[in-house]
Amino acid sequence: MTGQPTAFEAHECENGHLTYPAHTRCPECGEPQTGTVDLSDREGEVLTWTTVSASPTGVREPNTLAVVEFAVDDRTVRAIGSTTQDVDVGDTVRPVYVEQLRDPDASFRATDRQSWDGYRFGPIE
Repeated sequence: MTGQPTAFEAHECENGHLTYPAHTRCPECGEPQTGTVDLSDREGEVLTWTTVSASPTGVREPNTLAVVEFAVDDRTVRAIGSTTQDVDVGDTVRPVYVEQLRDPDASFRATDRQSWDGYRFGPIE
């Protein structure tokens, strides 16, 4: 656990295309991705969601995942992630920093070399 929020960034190529997560080259045009756009303070719209009942070790069950679309100027980028509670298509959500996304004691990897923090999507109330 870091105690400090990790970055929640979309990645941008020199042609302005946005992707999440990062790729070495833009999936749309093939140019290198050279910049980032912080999504942590933006609101997005839930496009679809599902509940996973067979999650990886240490991840809560059931685990609701959502595909969220964020508007960045005249562009959009989609991200997938867990939610803080139930969501529905069309809901407005925001990234919520969480210090522990999964139980480090349940991992088969060395816990001192893992990052357990990140973001979930939470509804705007």
